[in-house]
Amino acid sequence: MSDRSRRHARSVVALATIPAMFALSACGDTSSDDASTIVRTTTNVAGAGVVGIERDTAGLCALPQPVDSVGQQGDTRLVVGSGRATTVPADPQRVVVLTMTALDASCAVGTWERVVGAPTAPLAPTAPPSGLLRPDYLGTGIAEIAGVGPEGSPDVDAIRALAPDVIIGGDALAPAVTAQLDGIAPTVLTRASSSWLERSTLAAAAMGRRDAATRATEQYRARAETVGREQNSRITEASLVRFGADGAQLLGDDSFAGQVLAQAGVRRPGPQLGETRALPQDDLSDAEGDLIYVMFDGQAGLERGTEVMDSDAWKDLGAATDSRVFSVDDTVWSGEGLVAAGAILTDVSNTLNGYV
Repeated sequence: MSDRSRRHARSVVALATIPAMFALSACGDTSSDDASTIVRTTTNVAGAGVVGIERDTAGLCALPQPVDSVGQQGDTRLVVGSGRATTVPADPQRVVVLTMTALDASCAVGTWERVVGAPTAPLAPTAPPSGLLRPDYLGTGIAEIAGVGPEGSPDVDAIRALAPDVIIGGDALAPAVTAQLDGIAPTVLTRASSSWLERSTLAAAAMGRRDAATRATEQYRARAETVGREQNSRITEASLVRFGADGAQLLGDDSFAGQVLAQAGVRRPGPQLGETRALPQDDLSDAEGDLIYVMFDGQAGLERGTEVMDSDAWKDLGAATDSRVFSVDDTVWSGEGLVAAGAILTDVSNTLNGYV
C-alpha cells in the first residue's frame, strides 16, 4: 500500500464546531420516532443538527479495477465526449482532472492514485482549520493531489508541468483554454447538459474504466433502493434549502441532491417539485417539509442562513418546531458523483426519521 493509500484510509472530520447531542432514529416506523431513544454526537447551527461531522473514509475508494478490454485499439481507445472524439491511452498512468465530478469518479473506479492534478475548491465555512482545498468526503489522500486551479479556470502551466497522458474536463472551458490543453495531452470533455451519472461514466471511460463505473452505478442504485426501503422513505417529505450570500434556493428535481433523494424514494414538498428556484425572502412557507435539509454556500451562505434560521418566520415552520432541521455538507449535497451520492445516502439513513 502506498503512502497516499495509507493516508486515504484514515477517517476524516468533515465539519468541526461545538459538540452537542441530537436525536436520531434509523427506523422507518414513525411510531418509534422518540427523540429520547436516539443518541449521536453532532453539532448545532441555528437549531439545525449538523450531519456527517465524522465521516469515515476508510476503504471509501474502490480498489484498482481492471482496464476495459472492449474498445481498445492497440495501446489506445477512442472516447467521445461533448461532440469531440478523442484518442486516449487505453490505460492512462498520469491523469489530470479539472472537475470535482471526474475526481469523484477516480475514487469510485479505483484510479485516484493515478491522478496527478485536480481542481481546488473553497473550504467549507465549518471545516476545521487543518482542512484542505478538496471535499473532505473523499479523504486526506485525495486532498494531497497537486492543485491545478479552480474548476472553470485551470492553470495551464501547472498542468503542463505535471506531464499528464490524459486530461478530463468539462465543456464549459473557453475554447482557447481547450486548445491549449489539447496541446499538452488528449483532452476529454464532459457535457454540462448531460446527467451527473453520464458525466461520471464518461470521466471513468477516459481513465479506461467504463465497466467499473457501470458496476459502481449498479451498486449505488441498489443501495438507494435499500435505503429507501429501510427508512420507509415514501412517508417522508424532505425539503432542500441552500443558503447563499444573497438569499436561499429551494433545490428541485434538477439538483444533484434532489435526484439522489428521488432515487431513494424520498418524497419532496409540492413547491419543490420541478426546477430549482429562489426562496422568497418574505415568505418561507415553501421551505416547509416533514424535515428540512439545509446547506450553506461558503461563509457568506452560513451567515445568511444563520440569520434566516434565527428568525421567527423560520422558527414557525413545522420542521423547525419539531426539531427536524439538519445541516448537511454542501460539498457533498451540492457536489456530483457516485461517491458523493453514496455519502448522501448515508446521511439520509442517519437522519430521515430523526430529531435534532
